[in-house]
Amino acid sequence: MTVESHVQELRRKHQSLSNAIEAAHRSPATDDLAIAQMKKEKLRLKEEITRLSH
Repeated sequence: MTVESHVQELRRKHQSLSNAIEAAHRSPATDDLAIAQMKKEKLRLKEEITRLSH
């Protein structure tokens, strides 16, 4: 796997988490802790994308 394809995969996961977080905010049954964990993972992915892109 090349670095570029790895970055593309990380971006895909980042976007997927964004969609999941948005959906979780609309659902009253979603646990705040679960949303916080998704946000942390999204931030970790963003940092990894930034690190690999530079």
